[in-house]
Amino acid sequence: MAYTDIDFSADYFNTTAYTGDGIAGRNLTTGTFQPDLVWIKSRSDTDNHRLVDAVRGATKHLESDNNGAEQTSSNVTAFTSTGITLSSNGAVNANAETYVSWNWKAGGTGVSNTDGSITSTVSANTTSGFSIVSYTGNGTGGATIGHGLSSALSVVIIKRRNTTGEWVFGCSSLGFTKFMEMNSTGAVQTNSTRFNDTAPTSSVFSVGTAVDTNTNGGTYVAYCFAEKKGFSKFGKYTGNGSADGTFVYTGMRPAMVIIKRTDSAGTYWSITDNKRDTYNVTYKRLFTNTSDAENTGLNPNLDFYSNGFKLRSTDSSNNASGGTYIYMAFAESPFTTSTGIPTTAR
Repeated sequence: MAYTDIDFSADYFNTTAYTGDGIAGRNLTTGTFQPDLVWIKSRSDTDNHRLVDAVRGATKHLESDNNGAEQTSSNVTAFTSTGITLSSNGAVNANAETYVSWNWKAGGTGVSNTDGSITSTVSANTTSGFSIVSYTGNGTGGATIGHGLSSALSVVIIKRRNTTGEWVFGCSSLGFTKFMEMNSTGAVQTNSTRFNDTAPTSSVFSVGTAVDTNTNGGTYVAYCFAEKKGFSKFGKYTGNGSADGTFVYTGMRPAMVIIKRTDSAGTYWSITDNKRDTYNVTYKRLFTNTSDAENTGLNPNLDFYSNGFKLRSTDSSNNASGGTYIYMAFAESPFTTSTGIPTTAR
């Protein structure tokens, strides 16, 4: 019996905390693999998030905290076999400034995919269930786009590249008649023009006619995730309003958790990981929708356990009584390996 799809999570996802040195050409090791999506945020300053990927190229970045178009920059100048090369730009490598980099392995620079009615360029890793998809919209409701993962998607995140556009977030936990925006504090919305009220299949995802997902001639990137047992978990939970908070079973020890409240506006998309907080209780949070420096307040956040995470705060952003929340979690290690041997609890 397979207890996990991936024994060594760090072969496909890794978090790196580092301090800038202000020297252009710095080679930063982010893990044991060549990353295909790199998401960098300054912890000590209010720099915008930087997302670069192998399909668009290292010198093209997007910022999750706003709706701006893709920019050409020299923040990250190249991908290497174990990381990235950095410039001296303050958003990624100012001297003495602290940063975090979240890194995913996909499938390199991408290949043409004709599974959908729109031809896409896809960098896919079917083992870890992650792909990067680039496409040009046609403005037709019900258009489909190949994602290359051979599994139905749990999460699709779409960003328009050639002009302003919101970060459209769709997930199976909410259903694809609904969507959220990762650069916003807003609640869940219902609108068929984002995903055409259609759940992704094992080969394609669908888009409607919204300018944020499929205007004619618009260029887009989509980050696609299919759940993999013991490596990734995407779901929802209900808060209990207690410091002895809700426990969320993931089947693995989380390395990174992103949480957003869905039933009420005004809350941030919070990011917690195992490299900025190395033991429980975690306190340090960054937010996808703001350039704020790291929140290091005294309010507790989460406990990471060998098989999930537990809320340790009464904060409405992640544990209001009766509040509903979605989450994305990626593993540090599976709860039980493919050989049936439990991993050591944190």
